[in-house]
Amino acid sequence: MSKKRHEHHEEHIDESWLIPYADILTLLLALFIILFASSQIDSKKYESIMKGLNAGFNGGTGMFEVSNIVPLNVSPNAEKKKEDETKKEDKTQDQNSQQDQQLKAMFEKEAQDLKELQEKLEGYIKDNGLTTQLETKLNEDMLKITIRDNALFQSGSADIKPESQMLAQTISSMLSSYKEFNVEVSGFTDNRPINTREFQSNWDLSAKRSLNFMKFLILNDQIDPSRYRSIGYGEYQPIDTNDTVDGRAKNRRVEVNILRQLKASGAKSFIP
Repeated sequence: MSKKRHEHHEEHIDESWLIPYADILTLLLALFIILFASSQIDSKKYESIMKGLNAGFNGGTGMFEVSNIVPLNVSPNAEKKKEDETKKEDKTQDQNSQQDQQLKAMFEKEAQDLKELQEKLEGYIKDNGLTTQLETKLNEDMLKITIRDNALFQSGSADIKPESQMLAQTISSMLSSYKEFNVEVSGFTDNRPINTREFQSNWDLSAKRSLNFMKFLILNDQIDPSRYRSIGYGEYQPIDTNDTVDGRAKNRRVEVNILRQLKASGAKSFIP
């Protein structure tokens, strides 16, 4: 008896459900991307992602259209924080503007005060026939008063002549009306060497002359000595040639420099 061979037919599982399942997973992935992007405050970045998804899934427009979408999970304090930062920036700008205006006003007042002091000195020089012995020069850094040495000292001496003490007193009196300025008194000589028991070099002579003249200025109790200093330059900063008598006479001098507290660059002068 022949046995009937039953052929075993393998059953195939219906996998058609994978297609919608894959679509659902794709949509879920897209949804999570949207949620992640919308949680960021950067709206430009969010819009860029949405446009990219639209282009990928719908040819550019469709279910991910973002023109009317409001970003999700935006912090309720974000707008207030942004507003506070804007106000803070505006306040800082206002303060900087006020400081700039104050500095400008101070700078202009200094210039006006020094111009006024120069006019007083020029009037005194003219009225007393001192045009060959004194001169003034005003620039953005200081008012410079230049005094020939023979108007103050005997040759080779650092003692102020008795007849010149009135000149020193007058300058001191004028300076006392402008207390806010710092003052530097500088001494200079020509290049002819000196070697005496009192002065071994031109350094010593110029330093002693500037110091003595400064001491005379601050005898006025209306002057603040902490704003004054003296310095000797010897022969090393001539303003004319040392080859002529007139040139050497110009180089032997004392300078009183009334310094501006605020220079054009905003820097302070030597005393804080």
